[in-house]
Amino acid sequence: NDFGSTGYGGPCPPPGEGVHHYEFTVYALDKTLSPLAGVSSEVLKNAMHGHILARGQLTGTFER
Repeated sequence: NDFGSTGYGGPCPPPGEGVHHYEFTVYALDKTLSPLAGVSSEVLKNAMHGHILARGQLTGTFER
């Protein structure tokens, strides 16, 4: 994320910039991953490799 910290910050587009799109992907894995707080998305993808059973995607929009 671009909030500079671990976690979800929610949608917060600048006022007046129109509709922003947010894409969420949820994965079902065949194993529990070790705690990976603060790791890069690349490290997370490597840990998930070969263990993805299914995935779902949702696109939401938000405007201020």
